[in-house]
Amino acid sequence: MIRVPGFEGRRVAVFGLGRSGLTAARALKAGGAEPVLWDDGISSRMQAEAEGFIVEDLTAVDWSGFAALVLSPGVPLTHPVPHWTVDKATEAGVEIVGDLELFARALAALPEGQRPQVVAITGTNGKSTTTALIAWVLKQAGMTVHMGGNIGIGVLALPEPTPGAVYVIECSSYQLDLTTSFAPDVAILTNISPDHLDRHGGMEGYVAAKARIFRADTTNKYIGVDDPSGVALLEQLRRRGSVDEVSVDRPLEGVTGMYLHEGWLTYNVRPRPDGPVERCQIVDLSKARSLPGRHNAQNAAFAFLAATDLGLPHEVVIEGLLSFPGLAHRMEPVGRAGRVRFINDSKATNADAARQALAAYDRVFWIAGGRAKAGGIDDLAELFPRVVEAFLIGEAAGPFAAALGDVPHRISGDMATAVQQAFEAASASGREEVVLLSPAAASFDQFPDFEARGEAFRAAALALGAKPEPAP
Repeated sequence: MIRVPGFEGRRVAVFGLGRSGLTAARALKAGGAEPVLWDDGISSRMQAEAEGFIVEDLTAVDWSGFAALVLSPGVPLTHPVPHWTVDKATEAGVEIVGDLELFARALAALPEGQRPQVVAITGTNGKSTTTALIAWVLKQAGMTVHMGGNIGIGVLALPEPTPGAVYVIECSSYQLDLTTSFAPDVAILTNISPDHLDRHGGMEGYVAAKARIFRADTTNKYIGVDDPSGVALLEQLRRRGSVDEVSVDRPLEGVTGMYLHEGWLTYNVRPRPDGPVERCQIVDLSKARSLPGRHNAQNAAFAFLAATDLGLPHEVVIEGLLSFPGLAHRMEPVGRAGRVRFINDSKATNADAARQALAAYDRVFWIAGGRAKAGGIDDLAELFPRVVEAFLIGEAAGPFAAALGDVPHRISGDMATAVQQAFEAASASGREEVVLLSPAAASFDQFPDFEARGEAFRAAALALGAKPEPAP
């Protein structure tokens, strides 16, 4: 756990007692603060009391006595309307922070020679894979690496800082909205497409939240430029200083950055500040079995840039990229039964994420559906010719069927039925085929989260006789 200084002997309100809230309370208490906790859920309050925390109804306390409000990322800060705790804190002049801001302050309080380095990743899609990939590459090189944040372990639950360690942190837009001093050594924005717009008041607010990862002037900045919002933000960042771009849709000419060229990850560098840009081929990504598709080329580019920024030689980074085992529930090979491969992309909770998986295969038997997000799958129409047949589940089955139109599809209803039907159809083709779970929808109609949905897919595939494929 990371102890949070700066609030010694002072009361700090903590609202929202999920993973990040309770962890923040523990970190504050360890740093000498007096956290005062509240949650709308009785069970959460009982857990906090069982740990010995002060639990008080924050609707009926004097807010002038608080030094800060620590807000869970899941609680609205500004939209659709500010949470009542936000109103009370604002009226009392109490600053509002999140766990990522507390993490930043804890590191900033360390003597300069004892501060670890931080790599931070955000974006609409790809941030989890990029985070895991960077952590993998650094660990394979023998570095002390702590990965967490919006992935895995809450950021304040990570081990205490030690000199030479590296924190690799996935940051959500909700977390970034609650930061003011977060200053990672390497900041990465993978891409931006519409998501969580209700929580940010529209696209402008969402982009602004993501851009907060670049607030520090000393940060090494990298941004994906294969979407309009990334291009627009790139121009803003360039007016403030140096930033490198990453593209897998087009070559980069005359600027520094990374791109995909004929299957090779290619790096434009400027050996001298006033010299020309030179092109260097880095790695043939067809050799990286766990990084299929153009979106994974983008993830690999960001990982290469971050790892070399931290001092790793090119050949060490390349070895790490090629050995990456992949991220669970994101383009994850589950196994093979006969000529049919099963790919688990349960983490694709919106159409833009599913686009990456569909684009990685020429033919797919596609399992999709769940609780649809705005726009459904309409934006994926250009990829429908790759769909041999679709098998639809959950609340979105009807709307997705309408969007598919003449594309062969069935309303399977549930996961087990969809996997069975997709396997039978794929087996009947007599060809090498892929059964792809890439739902393009949230999981909450039938599953508690995308992980449970992915595990249901895995279980159904294994029940049909699928066996994990050996490593290359």
